[in-house]
Amino acid sequence: MNLPAAPGNTGSPGVERLPLIVMPLIIVTRMRFVRWTVAVTLVWGCCLLNARAGQAHFAASAQRQPVLVELFTSEGCSDCPPADALLAQLDSAQPFAGAEAIVLSEHVTYWNHQGWRDPFSLDTIDLRQQQYARQFALSDVYTPQIVVDGTEQFVGNDAAHLARAVVQAAGTAKPELSIENARVEADGSVEFSVHAASGAKGSLFAALAQNATTSIVARGENAGRTLHHVAVVRAIKEFGGKATDGRQLRLSGAQIAGADNSATPFRLVVFMVNGWNGHVTAVAEAILKAPVSTASAQPGR
Repeated sequence: MNLPAAPGNTGSPGVERLPLIVMPLIIVTRMRFVRWTVAVTLVWGCCLLNARAGQAHFAASAQRQPVLVELFTSEGCSDCPPADALLAQLDSAQPFAGAEAIVLSEHVTYWNHQGWRDPFSLDTIDLRQQQYARQFALSDVYTPQIVVDGTEQFVGNDAAHLARAVVQAAGTAKPELSIENARVEADGSVEFSVHAASGAKGSLFAALAQNATTSIVARGENAGRTLHHVAVVRAIKEFGGKATDGRQLRLSGAQIAGADNSATPFRLVVFMVNGWNGHVTAVAEAILKAPVSTASAQPGR
């Protein structure tokens, strides 16, 4: 899918790279957002039909393989809202037979100097994306960017590429990870344990994500827009290769301790990464109730 390139940008269509020289007019940006939203929706629908047609080899009762889909995004990037919407559609529709997309919205900080500070941006996300840039031999980082199972990266609003990547990743079986005894404490931190099936190898990572967020952007490239995100990472940590033996683990979530969480659950996503090539070898998700000492975990979808 070739989407219109943003004014002042060079390189791949639909990609914003730093430095950004020209700030588009708000009215032009809004018109472009509507056009891109329509384009993404139409192409996404075609991709779903094509992907479903090509999945006859999956039995209706086949177990769905979990696939980790990471979106690097920013509220300060005018090319990112269509990618945010695409990720939300994938998360809610789960349209691919045999695939269970486990999604994460990972907000970078390097757009914060453009007039709007993304309230969900984290330095740790910058470092994670930089690691991917080295892994994929990219000349620089960019938004929006999607990485599927640590094996493939592409422009985050490319619906056709996303469909192909998720279906392909689901064709590789992963050993099972189980999340146990997960609870959210009053300070926003999460305590849990993880057991891995035999054959699971790699270093364990855990991410705590808000299920859904909404922001009214007052300044910057997205000024005047109300932006919606799903599975917004608020904390992420590497626990190492020996952390899947059922020991108690703790993930700090100070960023969400003061949020209004009465109606919005959280997601605990754990995944194992091959240290040699960066590929995700196993992944699981649990839905957590409001952060109180008695909160419990429910299995992911």
